[in-house]
Amino acid sequence: MTQDEAKALVGRRAAELVKDGMRVGLGTGTTSVMFIKALGERVRAGLKIRCVASSDASHNLGLSLGMDVVTLAELPELDLYVDGADEVGPELALIKGGGGALLREKIVASAADRFVVVVDSTKVVRVLGRFPLPVEVVKMALPLVERKLSDLGLRPKLRHHSDGSVYMTDEDNFILDCACGTIPEPEETAAEIRGIVGVVEHGLFLGMTSMVLVAGDDGVTELTE
Repeated sequence: MTQDEAKALVGRRAAELVKDGMRVGLGTGTTSVMFIKALGERVRAGLKIRCVASSDASHNLGLSLGMDVVTLAELPELDLYVDGADEVGPELALIKGGGGALLREKIVASAADRFVVVVDSTKVVRVLGRFPLPVEVVKMALPLVERKLSDLGLRPKLRHHSDGSVYMTDEDNFILDCACGTIPEPEETAAEIRGIVGVVEHGLFLGMTSMVLVAGDDGVTELTE
């Protein structure tokens, strides 16, 4: 099974969790796109739901598929949020933000009763940190935050687009990608990062996940705490 096939499989499985009348959060990234497309098929077949998206891209995709996508101000409480992850570690701890939407993703996840993560098997790791940890930063604070993250040994690097321009989030902030290597104590690392003035949010999602759906050669498996 290719990685794209695995993403499509797990996206369809997650779409089956959505029931008529639900308030659903739409995640961001390639696996979330598969979920949104599968959910769009169910909406066209008659499923009635309302949605909030964690990025402009997912908001627009949902609208293009005929889904009722509104803002969090209009729909502040959600039944279910489905999103991908860059890494899934022990106790369902996550690294997210490779797609640059970590702040909005964490906000939408916090508004949901259940947060279900969809990944392929390559994203499941024994220790977090192989994937660079994103940290969203207010522009003015960039020099300060870079220095503080470097002092913590997290090796931050300002994110750029492939054309060399600086990457900006939907909230018009910078992202520093931290090549940590390993994060053996995620709670401690999260607290250290959040203690830096100018940090908006980090990509460690801890104690937030209800279930992880993992697609592999044997189909989709469920991980729970």
